[in-house]
Amino acid sequence: MASTLTAAVEDYLKAIFVLEERSGGAVSTNAVASRLQVSAPSVTRMVKKLAGLNLVVYDPYRGVRLTAAGRTAALEIVRHHRLLELFLVEELGMPWDAVDAEADRLEHVLSEEVEQRIAARLGEPTRDPHGDPIPTRDGSLVDVATVGLAELAVGDSGTIARISDSSPGALRELSKLGVELQSPVELVRRLQGGRLRVRFGDAVATVSADVADAVRVAVAA
Repeated sequence: MASTLTAAVEDYLKAIFVLEERSGGAVSTNAVASRLQVSAPSVTRMVKKLAGLNLVVYDPYRGVRLTAAGRTAALEIVRHHRLLELFLVEELGMPWDAVDAEADRLEHVLSEEVEQRIAARLGEPTRDPHGDPIPTRDGSLVDVATVGLAELAVGDSGTIARISDSSPGALRELSKLGVELQSPVELVRRLQGGRLRVRFGDAVATVSADVADAVRVAVAA
């Protein structure tokens, strides 16, 4: 079903969804403001509007959470976004650090027919180019357990499962190191300033705190 929501409303629902997935609970209006790069008063006005539409539950002291209706709408726009990201990488050859912004612009005008054709063309994918799960057409979402790279203990290893698409600098830095999804990774040493000494395959490199924050790891059993 085509969305009747405005692009602004869809942007807020998507942002709240992503932040909820990361935090596992209600998210603060400050977190939403930071992600969308808007003022806190603007977020407060919008979440009150969303609450009036029964898309979120808002408590000024506890934060904001999606309702069932809000989550359904958010999953639809997230599906559009992640399919578009993968299409731009796989079919148009765009670098993975550039597709988030392009998908942001296109996701609001993507018809359901074109969405289905893109999904079929890509072989009904389950992951976008950054490892994020793509919601199914019926609104379900299957994810794997991961931990942040900085959360690993020295000597822990695993594979790169997800890299935040909101950190284009981190994506570019990892590309220069030859790191891709499913690359093996091991934490070798902790350095000052949040930097980490990390083994990617056979090579060892020092990564910044920003890169460490962007990377999620599926830990070896």
